[in-house]
Amino acid sequence: MKTKTKLIFSAVFAVALMASRANADTDPAGTNILADTNATPSATMASLFGDPVIAKGKGVEVKQSALDEVVLGIKSAAAAHNEQIPPQQLLGIESQMLNRLIQIQLLLQNATDADRVVGEAKAEDQLTNLLARAGSEEAFDRQLKAVGMTPQELRTKITQEATATAVLTRELGVTVTDEDATNFYASHPSDFEQPETVHVRHILLLTMDTATRQPLPADQVEAKRQQIEDILKRVKAGEDFATLAEQYSEDPGSKVKGGELPPFSHGEMVPQFEAAAFSMQTNTVSDVVTTDYGFHIIKLLDKTPAQKIDYAKVADKIKEFLVQQKTQKLAPAYLAGLTKAADVEILDPDLKAAAEAAATNAPAATP
Repeated sequence: MKTKTKLIFSAVFAVALMASRANADTDPAGTNILADTNATPSATMASLFGDPVIAKGKGVEVKQSALDEVVLGIKSAAAAHNEQIPPQQLLGIESQMLNRLIQIQLLLQNATDADRVVGEAKAEDQLTNLLARAGSEEAFDRQLKAVGMTPQELRTKITQEATATAVLTRELGVTVTDEDATNFYASHPSDFEQPETVHVRHILLLTMDTATRQPLPADQVEAKRQQIEDILKRVKAGEDFATLAEQYSEDPGSKVKGGELPPFSHGEMVPQFEAAAFSMQTNTVSDVVTTDYGFHIIKLLDKTPAQKIDYAKVADKIKEFLVQQKTQKLAPAYLAGLTKAADVEILDPDLKAAAEAAATNAPAATP
C-alpha cells in the first residue's frame, strides 16, 4: 500500500530512531557499515551538563535527554537520505517533538487494560518488522547498541507510544467500517500495485574503507578482484553459494544468512547491482558485478512480477490508515484540552517561545 499518512506520534519515536539507524548504517547494496559505539550524543550531553526537566505538569515530566533522543532519530533519518535539517528549523522541530512527548504522557494516564493489550500487540508487530529490516538479530543488536538502547528499553518506548495511540483512538470514538475500507481500495487502485521484485543472495568483497568511505589502495583492490574471481569459479564449479557467502562475504548484514537479502524492487539498490539482479533468471549466478562498494557475485533466488495486491491482504492496513486520517482531524482539540487541564508548563525559554509561536500560527481545526 503506497498511501502514507503523518502519524500522530511522529511515526513512533523509537521506531523512527531505529529505522533511521537501519537506513544510515546499511548501504544500497546491503552492506552494514555501522560504527560500534556505546555512547550517544544525548547521553554525552547529559553527563556533561546534567539532565534538566524541560516540561512539567500534573503527571507529566519530560527531561532534556528524552527530547535529545527523539531529535537524534530525526537527524539520523535526514542524514540517511543525504539531507541536513536547517538550523533555523531545528528549534521548531524540537518544540513539536516535546509537545508529542508531553501528549504521550498525558494519554498514558487514561490508558485502560484494553488499551495496553492493543499497545503491546502493536509494539510486537513493530519490533518484528524492525528485526526483519535489520536482516539479523546480530545486526539489530548492533544498531541498538549504537544508539545506547537496550532491547527492553526499545520495547518499553514502542509499547508506550502504541498504547497512547490506542487511548487517543478510543477517546475520540474513531471507527472504520468494512464498507469504508472496500470503498477506499476501489477508489485508489494505484496505491495497491505491487512492483516487480527480486530475491537474491550475494557475496561482497569491499573495495572501500567502511570507516572513511574512501577507496582502498590499488594493490588491495586488485587482490580483492582476484579473490572474487576465484570465488566465482568455485560457485560455477558447484560449491554451495550460501556457504561461500558465510565464509567470504564482507557484508555483515547478510553473510550470516548465507548472503540472502530481503526482496527488493526497482530503485532500492545501486544501479549496477539492480541492473544485474533484474536481468537474471531464477537460480542463475551473475558474473562479477562492480559497484562503488566493491565486487559482488549475485544469485537470483526468485523473481515476482508486478501485480495488484489482493484486498484481503491489505484490509487491516487500510483500516489502520483510515483510522489515522480520522484521528488527525479530531486529535488537536482533544490534546490541547488535556494539556490545559494538566497545567503543563514548558520550562525551557526557547522551547516555550517556539511552542507559543506555533500555537499562534496554527490553522483553525477542521470541523
